[in-house]
Amino acid sequence: MDEQLQILPFIIVFLPAISAVFQTLFTLKEGGLSAGIAIGAVGISFLCSAVLAFIIYSGGIPDYNYSITWLTAGDLKLEIGYQMDKLTLLMLLVVTFVSGLIHIYSIGYMHNDAAEGRYFAGLNFFTTAMLGIVLSNNFVMLFIFWELVGLSSYLLIGHWFERPAAANAAKKAFITNRLGDFGFILGIILVWGFIGSVRFDEISAKISRNPEIFGVYGTVAGLLIFCGAVGKSAQFPLHVWLPDAMEGPTPVSALIHAATMVAAGVFMLCRVFFIFSAKAAVPQSLAMLAVSPLSVIAWIGAITALISALIAIQQNDIKRILAYSTLSQLGYMVMAVGLSGPSPAMFHLITHAFFKALLFLCAGSVIVALHHNQDIWTMGGLKSKMPITFITFLIALLTICGIPPFSGFYSKDSIIALAQHKSTALFVISIIVAFLTALYMSRLLVVVFFGKNRSHHSAASKESSYVMTVPLIILAIMSIISGFIGIDATLNSIFGVAVKDGEKLNLFYPFSHSPLAAWLGLGFSIFGIVIAFLLYSSKDKDPITERLGIIATAMKNRFYFDEIYDGIIELTHDALSKTSAFIDRWIVSGFVIKGIHGTVEICGRALRLVQTGNVQTYVFILTAGAAVLIYYLIRH
Repeated sequence: MDEQLQILPFIIVFLPAISAVFQTLFTLKEGGLSAGIAIGAVGISFLCSAVLAFIIYSGGIPDYNYSITWLTAGDLKLEIGYQMDKLTLLMLLVVTFVSGLIHIYSIGYMHNDAAEGRYFAGLNFFTTAMLGIVLSNNFVMLFIFWELVGLSSYLLIGHWFERPAAANAAKKAFITNRLGDFGFILGIILVWGFIGSVRFDEISAKISRNPEIFGVYGTVAGLLIFCGAVGKSAQFPLHVWLPDAMEGPTPVSALIHAATMVAAGVFMLCRVFFIFSAKAAVPQSLAMLAVSPLSVIAWIGAITALISALIAIQQNDIKRILAYSTLSQLGYMVMAVGLSGPSPAMFHLITHAFFKALLFLCAGSVIVALHHNQDIWTMGGLKSKMPITFITFLIALLTICGIPPFSGFYSKDSIIALAQHKSTALFVISIIVAFLTALYMSRLLVVVFFGKNRSHHSAASKESSYVMTVPLIILAIMSIISGFIGIDATLNSIFGVAVKDGEKLNLFYPFSHSPLAAWLGLGFSIFGIVIAFLLYSSKDKDPITERLGIIATAMKNRFYFDEIYDGIIELTHDALSKTSAFIDRWIVSGFVIKGIHGTVEICGRALRLVQTGNVQTYVFILTAGAAVLIYYLIRH
């Protein structure tokens, strides 16, 4: 094997890490210099990824693993290495490309920020962690980078830690992910216990030879591994951290939602999809109780997509609306995995990386123009004042709504078509979510860019600088073309999905492959756009709020999930801590420790009473003692 093929992946993942360390040690107070170093590191990683892809594709080089033994403990052999295949290459290109554009955009957004150097070091660190997940060829290495993603998100979400809301959001994201990661590491231990290896290729080979290798624990193994994705990709019921993560800088939100943290969960599910093909060897008497992990995954994704879309309709913070749209789109992807469709899930993940990064960066452009005001009802009339932002946002909106020929139409249609063939109930939910997506996203477009200026900031707004608008244009182009440049065909070949040659790169393929899904998805999306324009044009407040009443209030308050969790924690965790404090204070410290101490002290005080130094007293005590002893001996 060529040495360049061995060394390039290490350069790709560790160059941003070296850059982050260098910035932290030497250029933390030099924002401009840190920005240049960070952008250069990610740019070189992208170029190395492109070179590696060109070498492998043009040379017809097959998939390969490269590993260095880290340590051996009994039968457990831990390695540092990478798995190089088409899936890895696709994700390397997407992550480095999107991250690089966000780095460039951040120059304008974070200009004059007091901690600009720390911010760019954090971005490099975040990118490193995600690249490590993409390249990992075993569960232990993946879990290490998995935790580094959680740490870097904590640091970036809490970038403005002096704000209580940002500090709390960072802690909430970190702690919530620990819940999912606890299940994830249990799943890794279970897989190692049954398989005897943590390497993906070895696990896949053993499961293919013996699908019932986990015995009765097949379902448990799949669901525990899924717990990791529930936390990282913010699926129900651990979805509550992602909207609060909007307290971080907008480019951080773009990176989290597009190419790093939330993408990690879906990518992991697709990378280890072979685990979900394992069967639980359930006794015949308990066959009716057996639950497929894939069915659970599909329904968790569908529930997340529907709930998030409903909540988004009544949010007024521009970034929170986009956050709930991410939750909803992630629900689509997870549902696709549960329907045994890793290829559609990854297809939508990649197109989503482009248009969701574009949506957040457009929102950041608006926020900067309005002096960091994020309430959409104080905006309006920005179409003429910010033409580049408006056009690119419109492209991103048509993409997420699934309007052809934009990429979102093809990737989302592949999921809806899959649901049509696998589950009628999930197909109906996916169509409803498509309608809701078009409704709340068009609501955002109409309120922010159309109508009159609703504040002096919106009236005085102007287009952002080129360092911010050029990345918007590039992402807009990718949002248009990524649906029909062959990404889906590549993914189909990776996951073994047979596609006829005549159907590849066909702009009208969805209408011939699954006409019902294509037309219904498109029709309901257009219907949602029309309804939004009818409802919100020239409005100064939300008309749905008054019409839906208590339902709208529940949607605005996010169906009270945070309040419910606070109540559960108070009833369980807080109650347990108070009980423990009572036992420690009054029983352990008060009765046991202080009781023994008090008894000894009383006895000591009593003994001190007889030590008077008076001879007559001692004679009296001696005589009384002798009398008691004589009396005792006579009686017995």
